[in-house]
Formats: sequence, C-alpha cells, structure tokens
Amino acid sequence: MKTERLYATPFAKVYPYYIAKVEKKGRTKAEVDQLIRWLTGYTQKQFEKQLEKGTDFEAFYTKAPKPNLKRSLIKGMICGVRIEDIKDPIMREIRYLDKLVDELAKGKEMEKILK
Repeated sequence: MKTERLYATPFAKVYPYYIAKVEKKGRTKAEVDQLIRWLTGYTQKQFEKQLEKGTDFEAFYTKAPKPNLKRSLIKGMICGVRIEDIKDPIMREIRYLDKLVDELAKGKEMEKILK
C-alpha cells in the first residue's frame, strides 16, 4: 500500500525536498526547521538526531516530544484533500507540515503561518 511505504520512508529522505521548495522562493532551511520544531516540539538538536538516525515518518510523528496543540487549527487543501477531513492521524501530521511549507513557499510571513 502506498501510505505504508510513505510511513516507512525516512523523514531525512524527503526533508531536502521541503528545503528546495522554499529556497526556490527565497526562503531558508532555517525557516523550514522552525516550522518542523513548532509542529513537533523537537529541539533543533533532537530534530537533527532524527535525521541522522533515519527515523521514518511514522516514528518521527508518533514520537514527537510535544506536538503543538495549535496544529489542529491548520486548515485548507493539500494535494486536493481538505486537511481537516483526513482521518489517518499520521497522514494528517504529514499534511500539516506540507501545508506549512506551502505557505512559507508562497511568501507568507512566519508569524502568520505559526498563528
């Protein structure tokens, strides 16, 4: 199943794509890291350790130290699906980050993204 393969994919394998997407629009890796830390509660050091270990998507989100309670306020469409309609909790977490990265790449101010 496609979803199961995604869950087993190391977060570090997809992370460079998030960075490339925002850098094309003049944003930075540091801003992507800030989004990830805000969403998951990882410190920068903890986050970097997850990348080094090759932690997969499922473990990255299920073992996040302090998922931000405001993440459920992230709404809208991503990949043609309303985030708030996603039932699978891991896929919802993945799409939360996708939406935050999209907003960053569109030039939205960080303060407004992390409302």
